[in-house]
Amino acid sequence: MKATVVTIAAGRRPHLARQCEALERFAPESEHVVVDMGSQLADWRIGDPRRPTVIPMPSASSPLPLAAARNLGARSALEAGAEALVFLDVDCVPSVDCLGWYGEALNRRPDALLTGAVGYLPPGASSITATDSDSLDDLARFHDFRPQPALGQTVEAGHHLFWSLSFAATASTWEQIGGFDESYLGYGAEDTDFGERARVAGVPLLFVGGATAFHQHHDVESPPVRHLDDILRNGAVFAERWGYWPMRGWLEAFENDGLVSRDPDTGAYRRAVAA
Repeated sequence: MKATVVTIAAGRRPHLARQCEALERFAPESEHVVVDMGSQLADWRIGDPRRPTVIPMPSASSPLPLAAARNLGARSALEAGAEALVFLDVDCVPSVDCLGWYGEALNRRPDALLTGAVGYLPPGASSITATDSDSLDDLARFHDFRPQPALGQTVEAGHHLFWSLSFAATASTWEQIGGFDESYLGYGAEDTDFGERARVAGVPLLFVGGATAFHQHHDVESPPVRHLDDILRNGAVFAERWGYWPMRGWLEAFENDGLVSRDPDTGAYRRAVAA
């Protein structure tokens, strides 16, 4: 099955370079489409025959159109003949056999939405070559609440566990789900919505043993205050559609910090009014 890797990016050239290094070594036969949301990749590795196909995102601005960018990458890949899609966050590098195990599972379960374990690397790990998976596996931190099946095995899980960092689907499954909802702009909820869309479409979510990716370290804000307005806007869109608010951990942290308030009658969150 011909699979194309799709990555969306707004800068992060060093992270993208390590991702490309790993793909070139471990999956040289796979096509790689990069959607450029920040107009920073126009000269990406010009003259290198191994360079990914870079697609500029028309009118990309802040807040970044993450959902629309993933849809654009998928559409471009499918129009070029891809039979399956593997999405990797720009910060993620695949393990040696990540695409191989995804491919095996796609052939066995073409009806499913697939995802693999993602291990978070500590500061300084970026100095380790992205192709040294054994070293990365030893350093990575994995979430305990996410399944990690044995190599080649699959485990079905609730759709609330879907994350967009690393996942795969056949062309037909992607079309069945309908892609990402482009009403979400900026940070948060578009991938939780995608999981709900898969559930409603009757598409099971399977974790694939061995389809591991490693998330390269970068500074993060917790809770992500700079994305507060995106989270409130996208959370409201999601709540209107699905009847509950996502990202509750962040919203409760914002509430504890006095940044948002919750309506006791409707449960809706909004920016707190300054005293």
